[in-house]
Amino acid sequence: MSGMDWLLVYGSVAVATMLLMYTLEDRGAVFILGFAAACIASSAYGFLAEAYPFGVLEAVWALAALRRWARRSAESVADRGPRSEAA
Repeated sequence: MSGMDWLLVYGSVAVATMLLMYTLEDRGAVFILGFAAACIASSAYGFLAEAYPFGVLEAVWALAALRRWARRSAESVADRGPRSEAA
């Protein structure tokens, strides 16, 4: 395979992972984090393929996903309440 073929495979896997993680986001914060990671991978693909607007857009999506992940993680910790010490 040529270098461009590998780049196409990498980009396809990154975008497919991004879509899968986005679909599963309601199941837990870990999937939001997975979505952010896939967005970073898609952003890298955009820059490697010299599709700079795509790379920038995916980087922005990654930042938005990281903010959502942080908010969801904080909410789930707050929902658990204070931990009681077992004697």
